[in-house]
Amino acid sequence: MMSQQLQILTYDPRWAFEFEVERDRIAGALGQLAHRIDHNGSTAVPGLEAKPIIDIQVSVEQLNPIQAYADPLARLGYRHVAHPDDAVCPFFHRPSEWPHSHHVHVVESSGVEERRTLAFRDYLRDYIDVAHEYSVLKRQLSTQYDAGNTADREAYAIAKTEFIERVVKIALAKGYPRGLRNAV
Repeated sequence: MMSQQLQILTYDPRWAFEFEVERDRIAGALGQLAHRIDHNGSTAVPGLEAKPIIDIQVSVEQLNPIQAYADPLARLGYRHVAHPDDAVCPFFHRPSEWPHSHHVHVVESSGVEERRTLAFRDYLRDYIDVAHEYSVLKRQLSTQYDAGNTADREAYAIAKTEFIERVVKIALAKGYPRGLRNAV
């Protein structure tokens, strides 16, 4: 199989609409289980280059039992990917095979992971220079990994960790995310 470079595309305003459509589908499937459904990841930051995958964060009261939200998400075509991070942020994607169009990250409502993710997103929205720095990093890294290989996609995500952690630390120290109930 030929390797394929990860696609990093110029921001597309249609990503916001794609999120809204999927948010409504997820809200209908999860009902009261979903306390919040947020557009996160690079497609949620106007002007930021991104992989054309809509990242969605669903905040729930408790992560267990996972079947409470995994089964409704499965009916929408989402596949759960078991991972050690399931204790903090269970991950789902659709379609089941690569390339994915949507990712769902389930987090505990008012929990640390919910705040971290939204702080990162909101900080990039407010600081275009930092968003640009992130775009440059993603473009550089995209040439080093095979998009068709699951391990390479994971390695790409890990390679961005130092940058993300640095920005999250700054964002949280500056009071991000803004307007999140019970945010510390």
